[in-house]
Amino acid sequence: MKKYLIPVLMLTYLLVISACEHNTRYSLQSPDGSLKVIFSLTETGEVRYAVSRNQVTVLNNSKLGIVLDDRDLSEKLELLSATKPTLVHSEYELRQGKRRHNTYTAMEQVFHLQNLVGQKLDIAFRVSNDGVAFQYHLPGESVDIKTVRAETTSFAFTDRARAWLQPVAVAQTGWMNTNPSYEEHYIMDVPVTEVNVSEAGWVFPSLFKTDGGWALITEAGMDGRYHASRLQGESRAGEFRIGYPMDAERYTDGALMGQSQLPFKSPWRIIAIGELATIAESSLGTDLAAPAIAPMDWVKPGTASWSWALLKDESVNYDTQLQFIDYAAAMGWRYVLVDVNWDQNIGYEKMAELAGYAAEKNVGLLLWYNSSGPWNKTEYTPKSQLLTREQRRTEFARLQQMGIAGIKVDFFAGDGVSMVDYYRQILTDAAEFELLVNFHGATLPRGLHRTFPNFMTAEAVHGFEMITFMQNSADRAAAHMAMLPFTRNAFDPMDFTPTVFSEIPNIERRTSNGFELALPVLFLSGIQHVAETDTGMMEVAPFVREYLRDIPAVWEESRLLDGFPGKFAVIARRSGASWYVSGINAQTEEKTVQLDLSFMGPRLGSLITDGDDTRTLVRRDIESGIEVNLGIKGNGGFTMVFPADPLAKN
Repeated sequence: MKKYLIPVLMLTYLLVISACEHNTRYSLQSPDGSLKVIFSLTETGEVRYAVSRNQVTVLNNSKLGIVLDDRDLSEKLELLSATKPTLVHSEYELRQGKRRHNTYTAMEQVFHLQNLVGQKLDIAFRVSNDGVAFQYHLPGESVDIKTVRAETTSFAFTDRARAWLQPVAVAQTGWMNTNPSYEEHYIMDVPVTEVNVSEAGWVFPSLFKTDGGWALITEAGMDGRYHASRLQGESRAGEFRIGYPMDAERYTDGALMGQSQLPFKSPWRIIAIGELATIAESSLGTDLAAPAIAPMDWVKPGTASWSWALLKDESVNYDTQLQFIDYAAAMGWRYVLVDVNWDQNIGYEKMAELAGYAAEKNVGLLLWYNSSGPWNKTEYTPKSQLLTREQRRTEFARLQQMGIAGIKVDFFAGDGVSMVDYYRQILTDAAEFELLVNFHGATLPRGLHRTFPNFMTAEAVHGFEMITFMQNSADRAAAHMAMLPFTRNAFDPMDFTPTVFSEIPNIERRTSNGFELALPVLFLSGIQHVAETDTGMMEVAPFVREYLRDIPAVWEESRLLDGFPGKFAVIARRSGASWYVSGINAQTEEKTVQLDLSFMGPRLGSLITDGDDTRTLVRRDIESGIEVNLGIKGNGGFTMVFPADPLAKN
């Protein structure tokens, strides 16, 4: 019987393949078989894809296609061929992030298409165990520049799906016309069929819950030739389409939409899929980014003191910055950030003196810059000194000679391709002069920290400074921060500038000190700018200062232990052989979590959590185990540290 079985199976396989070729319908699965993409062509030559997880729908038939100024590759397409599914595998190291060593394994298949006049389009799909990615390839060669006019890419959810989305701020609105800068609050847990229209669209990453699992949509692999994308502001029955920057989101006189000679590639469109832990632990946002341009062994992540967070513009003077250098040194922190108008209030010569003083204490200085030309009305300085390569190189050479460690660059214009290229130019030139870079008033990084190891962090979030400006932001802060590990901070470093124990001038802080203490571990940033001042830090218990003095900036691995977007989050991260566990509860009522800490083995650690009131912290010993029960007060939080030495067995 067996001698007939193999030929029968082979015949069945050939019939399936023939049927697929006839119907132009292909199936590609993840290495573990849990995720499946169905690629197909309609009778009118429109390309579709659908995604399922464990045979349950994540995305219904969704659209694919791209339109350039001289070709329409969105309809009337013919499938010429498809490559055989191939296993792709890569390993890489990151200087920062949720995991130092990263491994990416996926099945890849490339579909070769052409339109009625023979213009070609390749669509590459990759399916890994934690998600789906696809990219448009425009083959051939051309001398002239081709410009993207539109993408027909869509993400069609069933009407049972729910959305967590952040609107894009309309360009040229806000303070001094500085929008957009990815600094809005999220809508949470809204049926996809009831999402209101957002005039400028919805930012990446965009989070959805489906019957087939959670789905987080973003992009990576930006090479400076393609604009940064988003979701369009209006969906149709749960189908979200790829969106574009608004006209003002460009470098002065620069291009808006992607453009290049052929060959030409889009960024990877990424959909991380799985349980919530899969989303929070996925590295797809860097897996599909370009490899590092250079090792940059001189890059050192760390913690920074920062006077401006609470003390604002008046603190940017020589004496205060001297004080904050001493503060950073006393805390064992690596950096001090000197903010706006330092060139006027301190000057280059005195700043060089401060840099020398800081170096003696093993502290590096980071200096603020205004990125902008005429695209907004900001007047903070230094301004317009980074606009051209000649200007940047002159300025960066001066900073290197002064002993400056890095720069913070603020007030970008948005997501146009010329602005995306501007980010990359700054990073490229800064790397040559061994300067670290932090972008503020900026777009989502989209994996830039893999490509440019000197890129440490970016704002692109409604961060702590907004809490100091508006009571409404303070009122919504807890829920907002409980969103970020699942969205904004899922793939890219985020400069939220966390942790304040003092009272904020003219603002009533809603979060407890336990909540605030959890944030430097909960949030990922290559440089973690702690907002608390030196005097405020002296008011907390010595064990709190000791905890923050030893806080790591580089992690070997990360695990989501429990959580729900906008409600609570508990994350464990390992530094060396020590484990740190931090959690926040954004709900008003106390929440009890049951944590499985058996993965770290038997250990004795310390727990710091809220005391009898929101401004008191207490510490006690705690043991790891399979069932560690912990109560988290409303708007409260906790931290745990389990050092390398295991608990001695009796």
